[in-house]
Amino acid sequence: MARPTIQDVADLAGVSKATVSAVLNDKSTVNERTREEVLEAMRRLSYRPRPGARGRLHTEGPRSIAFVQREIANPYFSEVVAGAESYLRERGYVLLVAASEGDFRAEQRIIRLFTLRDVDGILLTPVLDDETDLSHIFDMKRRNISFVLLEEIRGIQANLVDVDNVEGAKAAARHLMDLGHVHIAHFVGPAYSLHSQERLEGVRRAYSESRLVFSSDLVVPAGNSLEQGYQAGLEYFRDRQPEDRPTAVTCYNDLCALGLCRALDEVGLRVPTDVSVIGFDDLQLLDFLPPASRLTTIHVPKFEVGRTAAEILHAEIEGAGPAAPRKVYLKAELVVAQTTAPPAATPRTVGSTAAD
Repeated sequence: MARPTIQDVADLAGVSKATVSAVLNDKSTVNERTREEVLEAMRRLSYRPRPGARGRLHTEGPRSIAFVQREIANPYFSEVVAGAESYLRERGYVLLVAASEGDFRAEQRIIRLFTLRDVDGILLTPVLDDETDLSHIFDMKRRNISFVLLEEIRGIQANLVDVDNVEGAKAAARHLMDLGHVHIAHFVGPAYSLHSQERLEGVRRAYSESRLVFSSDLVVPAGNSLEQGYQAGLEYFRDRQPEDRPTAVTCYNDLCALGLCRALDEVGLRVPTDVSVIGFDDLQLLDFLPPASRLTTIHVPKFEVGRTAAEILHAEIEGAGPAAPRKVYLKAELVVAQTTAPPAATPRTVGSTAAD
C-alpha cells in the first residue's frame, strides 16, 4: 500500500496542503477545530511526515510547483516559464514543467502524476475544445489543490493571470484600418484556445467601431506555429487574384505571422508593400530579425504573466492569499515596426515588378 501523503491528509480533512503544513509546524494561524480535523485525518491514515519534512516546511515552505503548458516548442511559454521560475527560485521552490501538446487527456494524466508526486501547486494553460473534459479541474478544486490558470475557463471560479486579448487584437485591427486597409484577412489560432476566440472578438469590435463590415469569409484557420502559418499562407495567397487579395492580415501570434511572411515571399508578394502583416505576442526572437523585416506585433508581458501567476500561487500555498479567486489581466500593447504600411494604390499581380 502506498505511503499516505500530505495531499491525502488534506483531502480527508477537507483543507489545503498549506493548512496541513501549518499544523505540522504548529503554526498559530490554524484554528483549533481545523487543527483537530487535520490531526484526526493523520491518525486515520497513519500518516507520518517524511524525515526532515517538518524542518523543511518550517524553514523553507513547500518546495515544488508544476507548470503544465500546452506546447513545449512554443517560445511564448518559455518566456512565461522564465517569469514563474524567477519568482519561485527566489523563494526556494523548484519548478517542474510538462506539456500537454493540446491534448486534454494528456493534460489530465500530467496533473494526476504531479498530484501523486505531492507538488504544492499547479500553474496551468488549459486545453479547451469541444471534447475537453474538465473533471480534473473540478477535482483539483474539490481536493483544495492550489492552482492558477493562465487562460480562463469560463464557468470555473479560479485564480487567473492572463492578458487582455480582446483589446490587444482590437488594437491590431485598428492599426491596419488607420493605415487605410479595408480588405483585411484574419489568420486565427487553434480551436482549443480561448485566446484565439478572444482575439477574433477583438477584431470584431474594431469593425463595429469603424465603418467597415466584418466578413467571416476573411477568417482563415491558420494554427499557432511557423509551419501552420506558412502552409495557410501558401494555400490562401498562391492563386488569388489581385482584386480578391487582402491587403493586410492579422495573425493569431508571431509564429503564424512569420510563417505567413515566408509564404508571401514564395508566392511573389512583398511585405508590407503588397500585404501588411501583424502578429501577436512580441516574442524575444523578433529582436534578432533584420531591422528592415522587424514584425509589427502586439506586445504581451510574458515574463510578468509567469511571475504574477507564481506570486498568486505562492500566496495561496502560504495561506496569505485572499479567500476569493483573483483575476489579473495584463495590458497588451501595439508595437509598430516594418511589416505594416498603407495599402498600395493598385494591387500588384503576383510575379510582376514595381516597374510593370
